[in-house]
Amino acid sequence: MSKPVFHENVVIITGASRGIGRELALQLADQGAWLALSARDLGKLEEVAQLVEKRGGRAITVQTDVAQEADCKNLVEKTVAEYGRIDTLVNNAGISTWAIFEESKDLSMYDKVMRVNYLGSVYCTHYALPYLKETKGRLVAISSLAGKSGVPTRSGYAASKHAQVGFFDTLRIELKESGVSVTVSYPDFVATDIRKLALGTDGKPIMESPVQEDKIMTVEASVRSLVGAMEKRKREDVQTLRGHLGQWIKLIAPTLIDKIALNAITKGK
Repeated sequence: MSKPVFHENVVIITGASRGIGRELALQLADQGAWLALSARDLGKLEEVAQLVEKRGGRAITVQTDVAQEADCKNLVEKTVAEYGRIDTLVNNAGISTWAIFEESKDLSMYDKVMRVNYLGSVYCTHYALPYLKETKGRLVAISSLAGKSGVPTRSGYAASKHAQVGFFDTLRIELKESGVSVTVSYPDFVATDIRKLALGTDGKPIMESPVQEDKIMTVEASVRSLVGAMEKRKREDVQTLRGHLGQWIKLIAPTLIDKIALNAITKGK
């Protein structure tokens, strides 16, 4: 029997302490992956690392704020020091916003969101790329459907995800002959804590999800879709029917996609 795709594959996951990053670590551990888990919360990272090892993977933890270039460089160096190579980089760390733009009182949150969601991916990718080229590895970015279309209340988040998508779409072209694949994932609403931590009009976490969490995609299903796309080195991982339909509707009836986005936010699902 052949081994799983990610058996002994050295994978860096940013934002691995919760949500999609945590679940990705667990599903890759089931394949026997060798993981470098990063986030700001070292305590939660250690808990994930213990679960990874119980499920058959290996893990190191590296406390990392991806908004800091030096932290991203350190993450890559610690991974190479432990495993000797990098096979996959998953740029997952992110923060969200939930505020009507004209009601925003603290514009510094737009800078913060851009630094984490966009520049964090730039920093980690820059330092990991030489190693990924050596292994003809996988470069992965966790974007959002907000990276394809504007979404009300999420102007800062959508802008950062549009920037992230533009960056990785460009890299895919530049790396065409290198053997490094570039996969961008576009989750819809997923049942994680990210919305409770979304920055509101005052620039502070809203601490209460505005979404009907029991009526949206589970994190387990989202990550299964992601892992499948990573295995196949797919260009994109659009995870819901709404996401697939939205791409075509935007081409032929752009005002309709605006209404769909508004309806999704209004209903919270």
